[in-house]
Parts: sequence; structure tokens; C-alpha cells
Amino acid sequence: MRTSYVFPALLVCVTLAPAAQAADPWLTFEGGKGPGRGKHIVLISGDEEYRSEEALPQLARILSTRHGFKTTVLFAIDPDGTVNPENRANIPGLEALRGADLMITANRYRKLPDEQMKMFDEYVHSGRPMIGLRTATHAFAFDRDTPTAYRHYDNRDKTTWPGGFGKQVLGETWISHHGKHGAQSTRAIPAPGAARHPILKGCKDVWGPTDVYTVTLPLPEGTTALLLGQVLTGMKPADPPVDGRLNDPMMPVAWTRTFTTRSGKRARVFTTTMGASVDFASEGMRRLIVNAAYWAVGVERRIPARANVDIVGVYEPTMFGFGKHRRGLRPADYAK
Repeated sequence: MRTSYVFPALLVCVTLAPAAQAADPWLTFEGGKGPGRGKHIVLISGDEEYRSEEALPQLARILSTRHGFKTTVLFAIDPDGTVNPENRANIPGLEALRGADLMITANRYRKLPDEQMKMFDEYVHSGRPMIGLRTATHAFAFDRDTPTAYRHYDNRDKTTWPGGFGKQVLGETWISHHGKHGAQSTRAIPAPGAARHPILKGCKDVWGPTDVYTVTLPLPEGTTALLLGQVLTGMKPADPPVDGRLNDPMMPVAWTRTFTTRSGKRARVFTTTMGASVDFASEGMRRLIVNAAYWAVGVERRIPARANVDIVGVYEPTMFGFGKHRRGLRPADYAK
């Protein structure tokens, strides 16, 4: 039986080593020159389907190399030190959140132990900003009798965060696929009145092979839609939109909101239901998240007219699907 998340004090000493040290169960890229210099972003991978273990290292390298942010990427790790997104109960290195200026999470159905959840929960209620990608709307799936507000993505206990972390913090939980999964891709278009938002600066042709998720309308109070997901007839960016109810109305696929912590602090939040590794093959998608990072840490005035989001190194993302992760790799292998 899990204990409640009233965590004991932990004595933790963390040294974030340079990227590609084989012994480390995480990656760290030291930031260079750029508007992000002096800011630390922690990116948390760990989903079984959409290859966040591939997407987040590339995103981290872009943020570090092109924009100056220091970045740390965390992974779901097996006892032998290899990356295994199907291991739902271990993401070492969450202590890095204590020194983070921004958390980017792309988790799905995690059941982390108390000592790890303590770090996550501390960050969520610190008032610092957060970015949620794709399955972060349903990041946790503890046993239903587990005494925690993070209990389950569709938590219906009105006394403890109905809808769980996704609904309460990011603005939505998992509901359903809106388009046909694996058959209908997504073209993201600006929501009415949102085209001039700094996060959308220079963002053209935001497209991804992932389908649109269903979102409850209207969005919660204080939530602003930035992009709507146009469901396409096929899996290519030039495919036409489908006719009928799937695009009438279109579902929001990216939005901003403010989360009020239990101590009353207010945190900036950006959420997108896009974000599979193959989505980041789209330059527009990469620029969207880079811009969102600027906005989240409060330097939106320094967002370039067209932020440099060129791939760093080699990026050959794996198509989404269960059981498709590359086996036997260690975190250092994702820095190459």
C-alpha cells in the first residue's frame, strides 16, 4: 500500500554532469550564449507510445545550443541503467527540479514512488512555470485507492483535484481521440484573436502526424486557446481537412493558462496536445515549443522574429506506437 504524499525530508545531493557521461541516468546540456543564458529547463520524458525519450533530448539540444538555456533531460530507467519508457515507476534525477526555472513534461500513466513524486509535487506548487506535451494531460495513473491528489488522470473525487494533474494544472485531462489515431493528422491554425500572441511568433505550418485530442469546451476560466487542431483526411501535411463535425468546432490543441498553487502562487502554464517525436520533425512545431519556453520564463519580449530551431546533430524520430522504443539504449546514446 502506498503512503500518502506527505513526504519525509530527503537529504539529496545532485551534481548535473555534462551531457554524454555514460554513468548518468540523465542528460545535461550546458547553455551557451543566448536569451536563455542563466535559465535551467528540466525536461521529463516517460511515455510508452509517443517517443518522448527521443523528442525531448533534441528539444533540449535546440534550447541549449541555439538559445542558451541550460537543459536537463530525465528518462524512465530500468535497473540496468537503460532507458525503458514502459517502466512507469522510475524517473531518476527529479531532484533537478529544485533548481529549475521551467519544467517541460511529456509523461503518460506514471506510478512514481513517493520520493520522486515529492520532487514533482514541490515543483508544481512552487509557482514556477510548466509546459505539458501530448500525454502530460494523463501523466499519472496510480491505483485508485492511493491517497494522493495525483491519483488518476480521470480522478472524479471532487475533494482532491477532479481530473487530476492534467485537468487541474494543465487545463485538460485525457478524454478521447478526436481524429482517427494513426490515420488523420493535425494541422494547427491560430485560434481567433491569438495570431499575435508571442508564442506564435514566426510559427508557420505547425503540423504533426498525431491526431487531435478531444477537449472539453469551453476551456476552463483563465485558459486561452492559441491553436486549433484541423483534422486532416490523411497523414501528410498537404492533405485536405475532413468535412463534418470533427472540424466543427475544431478542438484547441495549444493553450495558455495560470495555475494557482496551494499557497496561492500563480504559475504560467502552456499545454499542447501535440508533441510526439515525429511531430518535432515539423519546424513550426519546434518553434512553437521554443517560443513557449521563452514565454514561460518571462522573457517573451526576447522571442526572435523567427527563432532558430534547426536540428542539432541527427534527428530520426521513430513513428509512434506501443512497443516501438529502441531497446538497450542509455541516456548518453540520445546525446549523439
